[in-house]
Amino acid sequence: MKIIQPQSKDLGDNFLVRRILPSVEARHAGPFVFLDHFGPKQLVTGEEMVVRAHPHIGLATISYLYKGAILHRDSLGTEEMILPYEVNWMTAGRGIVHSERSKMPADGNELEGIQAWVALPVSHEEVEPEFFHYDSKDIPVIENEQYILRIIAGNFLDHKSPVKVYSDLFYVDLETKGNSLIDWGKFPEQELGIYISKGSLKVNGEEIPMGTFVFFPPKEHIEFEIQNKSRYVILGGKPFPEKRNLFWNFVSSSQQKIEAAKILWDNDGFAKVPNEIDRIPLPK
Repeated sequence: MKIIQPQSKDLGDNFLVRRILPSVEARHAGPFVFLDHFGPKQLVTGEEMVVRAHPHIGLATISYLYKGAILHRDSLGTEEMILPYEVNWMTAGRGIVHSERSKMPADGNELEGIQAWVALPVSHEEVEPEFFHYDSKDIPVIENEQYILRIIAGNFLDHKSPVKVYSDLFYVDLETKGNSLIDWGKFPEQELGIYISKGSLKVNGEEIPMGTFVFFPPKEHIEFEIQNKSRYVILGGKPFPEKRNLFWNFVSSSQQKIEAAKILWDNDGFAKVPNEIDRIPLPK
């Protein structure tokens, strides 16, 4: 087991996020190679978060909100608002361009959520790009006296999400109702990570605070105590045998493909997001 502290990152205009993955201690959790927690951020205009058009290859992105609203646009022509408990799943494959902008929600004035990236298996790194939106009612829910658990993607505890994925993974939102000991035994081939987005978690009698990531490698016994009024992101899966190269928004088993994507974006060769001119330049 590893205890990992996130790093603070500025996405621009002083919009700070907690970056959990990748880290020095864990480059990935199963196929998950990137994890950000943004907010809670007080909204005044509604457009405090503006992520201009930018490209991706070799991965899928997942936006999941606790509070607020975000408008997604992409080069497939998609324009979709995401609200809390819904899922926006975008598979970049051989290449896609998208933008994200916060909007003032109908109720409240805060924005908070989780952004994750999943690397694609080598056999599917070049698939055609896709975008899927799933309403909250489509997401499986396990509820008991101790917690509410939503299966955002993959298979977990014999429940399967309808979200289209390409590898062995799980991605779960867990809200607690009280203190309880959880014993999931050993996952023979899967890595598992728990990010504490609210409250705390107890592992081996030690209380782990909010903003911390607890990583369990395969075959390690997974036992912990959930705490009342807490919330966790639980994710992982079977890691790929091949190394993944990361540069900016590009993920690939091939460094050559990343270099080609850099040249393509620098020369404005990716598909365009309709009705958007502003774009993020390639980092130098």
